[in-house]
Amino acid sequence: MAIGLSDNLAKQILRRSGSSSSKSSSSRYPDVPKGYLVVYVGETHSKKRFVVPVSYLKQPSFQDLLSMAEEEFGYDHPMGGLTIPCCEETFISATSNLSRS
Repeated sequence: MAIGLSDNLAKQILRRSGSSSSKSSSSRYPDVPKGYLVVYVGETHSKKRFVVPVSYLKQPSFQDLLSMAEEEFGYDHPMGGLTIPCCEETFISATSNLSRS
């Protein structure tokens, strides 16, 4: 089930995912261009890091993944970016459809 993600909530998620340090996110993550965010994907301790467009936040299939993350982590994401607790193949399948849109 997709959740409705308002612009304010999207901004809150982005702000919280980068707020673990007083450094700006551009200096901490120089490989993350403006308009993108970092998500960590995996069901085990070894999670893979992905850089995805912020526009994904409004897509129903990505919101389903965010809903899973909210159920498991709330808004406390231990990796410093959004952490999505699904297998890598599920994430790639969900986001590959978004890149074709």
